[in-house]
Amino acid sequence: DGCGHTVLGPESGTLASINYPRTSPNSTVCEWEIRVKPGQRVQLKFGDFDIDDSDSCHSSYLRVHNGIGPNRTEIGKYCGFDFQMDSLITSKSNEVTVQFMSGIHASGRGFLASYSTTDKSDLITCLDNASHFSEPEFNKYCPAGCVIPFADVSGTIPHGYRDSSSLCMAGVHAGVVSNTLGGQINVVISKGIPYYEGSLANNVTSEVGPLSTSLFTFKTSGCYGTLGMESGVIPDSHITSSSILEWPNQTGQVNIWKPENARLKRIGPPWAAFISDEHQWLQIDLNKEKKITGIITTGSTLAEHYYYVSAYRILYSDDAQKWTVYREPGMDKDKIFQGNTELYQEVRNNFIPPIIARFFRINPVKWHQKIAMKVELLGCQFSIGRAPKITLPPPPQNKNNEKNADFMDDVIHSVKTSLQTDKTTFTPEIKNTTVTPSVTKDVALAAVLVPVLVMVFTTLILILVCAWHWRNRKKKTEGTYDLPYWDRAGWWKGMKQFLPTKSAEHEETPVRYSSSEISHLRPREVPTMLQTESAEYAQPLVGGIVGTLHQRSTFKPEEGKEASYADLDPYNSPIQEVYHAYAEPLPVTGPEYATPIIMDMSSHPNTPLGAPSISTFKAAGNQAPPLVGTCNKLLSRTDSASSAQALYDIPKGQLGPGSADQLVYQVPQSVAHPTGSKDE
Repeated sequence: DGCGHTVLGPESGTLASINYPRTSPNSTVCEWEIRVKPGQRVQLKFGDFDIDDSDSCHSSYLRVHNGIGPNRTEIGKYCGFDFQMDSLITSKSNEVTVQFMSGIHASGRGFLASYSTTDKSDLITCLDNASHFSEPEFNKYCPAGCVIPFADVSGTIPHGYRDSSSLCMAGVHAGVVSNTLGGQINVVISKGIPYYEGSLANNVTSEVGPLSTSLFTFKTSGCYGTLGMESGVIPDSHITSSSILEWPNQTGQVNIWKPENARLKRIGPPWAAFISDEHQWLQIDLNKEKKITGIITTGSTLAEHYYYVSAYRILYSDDAQKWTVYREPGMDKDKIFQGNTELYQEVRNNFIPPIIARFFRINPVKWHQKIAMKVELLGCQFSIGRAPKITLPPPPQNKNNEKNADFMDDVIHSVKTSLQTDKTTFTPEIKNTTVTPSVTKDVALAAVLVPVLVMVFTTLILILVCAWHWRNRKKKTEGTYDLPYWDRAGWWKGMKQFLPTKSAEHEETPVRYSSSEISHLRPREVPTMLQTESAEYAQPLVGGIVGTLHQRSTFKPEEGKEASYADLDPYNSPIQEVYHAYAEPLPVTGPEYATPIIMDMSSHPNTPLGAPSISTFKAAGNQAPPLVGTCNKLLSRTDSASSAQALYDIPKGQLGPGSADQLVYQVPQSVAHPTGSKDE
């Protein structure tokens, strides 16, 4: 009466004292007899050991024996509070007896131990979790029977499990190992996440968990994809059932819960049986043999119809005639899978080993109110390797026909033997779907070549872009718009190629302004206008009529009219014309210097007779161009910064080609003016 949690598998198992991890009752006893395959030995590992040793292991103890029965021999007798037993206890045969005695005591949790055959050197117990190991990746062997009520699991696949979760119990939840058989797990440690989801799978309930520093997942074979119920790959005609629920609603419309409604996550009603008994079934035709590794189920998913299946059996067939009920290896009873506990939650169950079949049938054995469900199958394609093509070697050249016949018989017999051996297929090891499976050599080669080709093409594109960019920069560097490298004297020469050709008439025509145009200028603009230095532009000739600027003008005329300055007008001309405030550039084909102006001082009232004419500009030749018009007044200005006075030349009194009332004035000279006494 002292036996607690016990699962004894053919290669591994788990055993614990009664009431573990609480204090075991007084005066109880339990014996476990463990047997493995002949020729193998048993190793025992303790996960927790806490037995009262107040009487020196006299009334409370744990004793391990080699063998079973009266001929067994003692290996050891153990007791003590929080006794640390790191080493394994190994038997000398394939049979072991474990005896637990609990006498009079006040405390002590008892013990929990796991066992396996000695070839499982990396055996762990059901209490080990990821925080007990420092390696980022490791392989361990989980014993059978690790679904225990006193261990915790937080998380689910594929996101991972909290590091405080029991490794083996999480492996059962993930479908990596079987609780009945145990198995190998490949664990990968990674950074934790803020929240761990909970779910029900393989009769293990995973709780919601908070943030942790690390988590763990399992490497798997990757055979856990959906087989087509939700996606619609399986057609409606391949989903059948034993019966269909039909019923009219309040409006008289008939509702039919057909078998094709049994698609997971499909909106609407599920499949429901017309009669709720243990003879109902839902059948799925996969069109060909496939490896089926798991199933996910839900209830009706309709709040007004609280229907779900809480337990079911699984049957499979290759021809839909002969059906096989799923059983775990070594078991003589049909396996009953735990179904849903409510109508919404998705519940997963895995098949270890997987099912290889074309036809799959679900047989509900327990339900709530009515049989109703939606399902999805997990697995992958299954292909049997073809037998190699048989090529018989030619028989040896011998006249003895009996020897030839014997030779052929030996060859055929050997081929038949090899084919029979090939037909034997071993159940593949099942693992979970958290890491991608290993790839073949061709896939690995492609994985190497594809990045190399991408890098080569990317490099070529970058080289072309850089060459194009360098070419554009070179063009910009050699362009004619690079103004900082032009000298000031040749500026207009460089601009000639961008300006349209101007006619000879426009080149010969001087720019003329009237006195009325000057009157529109502000007081400060008049002297500034007249004293502008001639760097790249010719100075305007005061007087004349200019309708508009030529098309090569680089300045925009002033728009609008300003206040009148008629009383400041130094000229006496009634002509009112538009004044352009800026001069035009030199003509394209003109000389490099402005047109010379000849001053004839003989007509000036204050100039002595016989004074020679003075040129204000360097002449292009020996001849000076004729000037037209007369003047009535002189406009002079004295610079406030210097005592020198600006002298204005007086035009000759000869008539030009223009009208007589057009006045043309010379450009003022910035030369020092003699004193008033000398002018007179």
